[in-house]
Amino acid sequence: MTGPAPDPGPARDTRPAPGTGAAPGAADAAALRERAVASLTTARDRTTLLTSCVDDPDLTAQHSPLMSPLVWDLAHIGNQEEQWLLRAVAGQEAIRPEIDSLYDAFEHPRAERPRLPLLPPDEARRYAADVRERALEVLEGTAFDGTRLTRAGFAFGMIAQHEQQHDETMLITHQLRTGPQALTAPDPDPVPLFTGPSEVLVPGGPFTMGTSDEPWALDNERPAHRREVPPFYIDTTPVTNAAYQAFIEDGGYDDPRWWTPRGWAHIRRHSLTAPLFWHRDGGQWLRRRFGVTEVVPPDEPVLHVCWYEADAYARWDGRRLPTEAEWEKAARYDPSADRSMRYPWGDADPAPEHANLGQRHLRPAPAGSYPAGESPLGVRQLIGDVWEWTASDFLPYPGFRAFPYREYSEVFFGSGYKVLRGGSFAVDPVACRGTFRNWDHPVRRQIFSGFRTARSGDV
Repeated sequence: MTGPAPDPGPARDTRPAPGTGAAPGAADAAALRERAVASLTTARDRTTLLTSCVDDPDLTAQHSPLMSPLVWDLAHIGNQEEQWLLRAVAGQEAIRPEIDSLYDAFEHPRAERPRLPLLPPDEARRYAADVRERALEVLEGTAFDGTRLTRAGFAFGMIAQHEQQHDETMLITHQLRTGPQALTAPDPDPVPLFTGPSEVLVPGGPFTMGTSDEPWALDNERPAHRREVPPFYIDTTPVTNAAYQAFIEDGGYDDPRWWTPRGWAHIRRHSLTAPLFWHRDGGQWLRRRFGVTEVVPPDEPVLHVCWYEADAYARWDGRRLPTEAEWEKAARYDPSADRSMRYPWGDADPAPEHANLGQRHLRPAPAGSYPAGESPLGVRQLIGDVWEWTASDFLPYPGFRAFPYREYSEVFFGSGYKVLRGGSFAVDPVACRGTFRNWDHPVRRQIFSGFRTARSGDV
């Protein structure tokens, strides 16, 4: 995951957006402060769990060159919080200015970070705790009617989202580490096998994409703008493991017809024959999940596939990946009211009945779960479970303005990154909404990525 995320607000969000100049009243300020404290606390509780369930050697080791040592993430979380909340918001002097460069994600690629003089685990914990104690004091005294950074509590929401994004990154590291199981969580509730329609028609016409008034929305989600989208069909649920196994068994990885030239070259170069963490044992497929080997569950959304694999499956199935605009229209558009909602189910914040979020389960729920979270058109699991690859490159919206720093979004725009939407089971609600945009290289498979397919409405 590359950047920060959303906002858990009331059922209908009427709070002032960053940059509007509106000053909240006392009650609104108290609610903003309460939400910020809750979001920051939830994030820190998850960080603590992810960094306390293994011993120090596991924290300082690099479990994959694709990922940082867990102890780097821990201190980076504290350093970002210090830079934005203590220095930028409160104007305080730096606590540890000498470590800024160590935890600059742009200065040091992940593969190099184990060789840096990083803070050892106990010192990293003390540093992050010290920063948090001071940040909560800053929050208590902050008026939410000042600069754009503090309006509607944006900086505090940004930091909560940033920490939750690193919590997802650290969960990916846990999946990549070898050794015995360190994390446990209850499985999603079992549901009957989904027997609804395999696809739904999304009507053509304009809709409002992005947002200009979601208080904690990030720069790449802004501004709201009208998009014209022709009619199209989209899968009711994400593609399942059973469906993807059919692609494998039909020789999908051996037939260049289904692959882009770059995709074909990539899978041949790396000898890819199945999703990451899968292996065949006799007549069945097994997978490794957080230190446990298990039979691949047929009715779960497929996980740990790269963009090239998702695109090849869609071609094999006579379909295609949805564009980012199509995905968002399917997720947010209510044709009966001709408006875009915050989430597929409406404007209310995510609740457990809506989506699989927050690492409360360490796996996707079966396809067809969460009927309370379906869109007005009947599309399910658009939020949570798996990040969904789209056909689109990561590009700015018309009128985009970088805020509060170019390195969050702007430096990634271009054809080198594909957009993922919807969030995964590893994403907290504060970092997931109908407008939230994630992006990654099309070769990435360690992320909690899956997909659904689409086809044009006139086909």
